[in-house]
Amino acid sequence: MPQRSKRYREAKALVQADKVYEPEEAVSLIKRMPQTKFDAAVEVHIRLGIDVKQANQLVRGSTILPHGLGKQKRIAVFCGEAKIKEAKAAGATLVGGEELIKEIQSSGRCDFDIALATPDMMKALAPIAKILGQKGLMPNPKTETITMEVGKAVTSLQRGKVNFKGDDSGNVHQMIGKVSFEASKILENFNSFIEAVRRARPAAAKGSYFVKVTLATSMSPGVSVKVS
Repeated sequence: MPQRSKRYREAKALVQADKVYEPEEAVSLIKRMPQTKFDAAVEVHIRLGIDVKQANQLVRGSTILPHGLGKQKRIAVFCGEAKIKEAKAAGATLVGGEELIKEIQSSGRCDFDIALATPDMMKALAPIAKILGQKGLMPNPKTETITMEVGKAVTSLQRGKVNFKGDDSGNVHQMIGKVSFEASKILENFNSFIEAVRRARPAAAKGSYFVKVTLATSMSPGVSVKVS
């Protein structure tokens, strides 16, 4: 195992290994840790008490974090002429139809974080479906990225809308802000996200739902957080 950096070891020394912290304490601790030269992301990692082998226990949802993520999202919108002006006015990075699809098909590059599409464009996306799919960018009704209301969707995403889903191990991972955020804003984003995951609890899930919740930065040790 590679040697951890001095900064990481100093941060680790602040964390009581067997303690489960109140959310306010956990956020305060994250803020006190030695920081990197860049503005690191603050992340929540949740281990859920679900049976991932059961189709009726999948966890998926979305929410708008009250203080956003601290970064501007690059959003591509695949639509016809009638929706181009609406998408651009809302702040989409790339907007287009067949020409944009051909450009991506030719280059293989996806210089954006999220892709939206109007329903009528889904068949046209077939030539780049594999490219988008490999990067987790394929529009999907379950993530509300297929819509005729492209302006509203772009605005929501820029305001801090996040889509989440449990992975194959029953874990949910989500960025909820930046270390530079005020502690109160990180806490509000944390509580908002926890409530969204709580609302997404499958009716078939039994026993403890939040098995373990960890708060961390992209470059720090995790802090166990108490969630009732």
